[in-house]
Amino acid sequence: MEGLRGWGLLGDAYDRCGEVCAEYAKTFYLGTQLMTPERREAVWAIYVWCRRTDELVDGPNASYITPTALDRWEKRLEDLFEGRPYDMYDAALSDTVSKFPVDIQPFKDMIEGMRLDLWKSRYRTFDELYLYCYYVAGTVGLMTVPVMGIAPDSKASTESVYNAALALGIANQLTNILRDVGEDARRGRIYLPLDELAQAGLTEDDIFRGKVTDKWRRFMKGQIQRARLFFDEAEKGVAHLDSASRWPVLASLWLYRQILDAIEANDYNNFTKRAYVAKAKKLLSLPAAYARAAVGS
Repeated sequence: MEGLRGWGLLGDAYDRCGEVCAEYAKTFYLGTQLMTPERREAVWAIYVWCRRTDELVDGPNASYITPTALDRWEKRLEDLFEGRPYDMYDAALSDTVSKFPVDIQPFKDMIEGMRLDLWKSRYRTFDELYLYCYYVAGTVGLMTVPVMGIAPDSKASTESVYNAALALGIANQLTNILRDVGEDARRGRIYLPLDELAQAGLTEDDIFRGKVTDKWRRFMKGQIQRARLFFDEAEKGVAHLDSASRWPVLASLWLYRQILDAIEANDYNNFTKRAYVAKAKKLLSLPAAYARAAVGS
């Protein structure tokens, strides 16, 4: 690692992470632009590791991935945490975990979520879905709190700040699920609680048919309401973050929450229309988020 620093290669590694983030997570990347440089680079490195982990089961080579391959990926994770990175992206994360008190467990839990994805494509209840959301996204909140930092004068318990970060990860994943219903269905996957679908008078076939009906609209309203409750829970924790991190985290939260508004604007057609937030609207959110974050400091 020292050699990489000496040759300036670590800077290149972080820049590459930033490029990946800019290409594949535009809303998230916009939020990182508001962070201090060291935090921004650390969050990029964490994002890229998470993306690469997700790509193992969702990427072009997903059909070749076995539990053994995930075991190897976990061993590689342990190595980079011990200062033995395999490649440039690993080096960026290895440097990050040497600078911030990041724990390895949420990373291991995310790999556990990928193991689930190898064999599970239905979720009977919200409790089952919540566990999946924790594995693949709630973990990201736990990974990033040590980078964002907790305000020295915060009266909140460390546990409550981590719980808010966990809620943000869950909210983001629920939003992804609601945005991507059609896309997931085309891959034979349904990430919606089957018992709640049944209570709404809907079946798996309704998902695969992809027709927006009054039953579907009613069902979606309830799902969106629950996602918003998780965003509300997450927002309570923002005031307890280090002052330099409040604006970017709040901005990211607000920007992502607007995807739910976009689903509503599409008349709940998440089968054939992809909900997104226009860049101009994203930019308009930033001053308001800054003002709210400043009030919290």
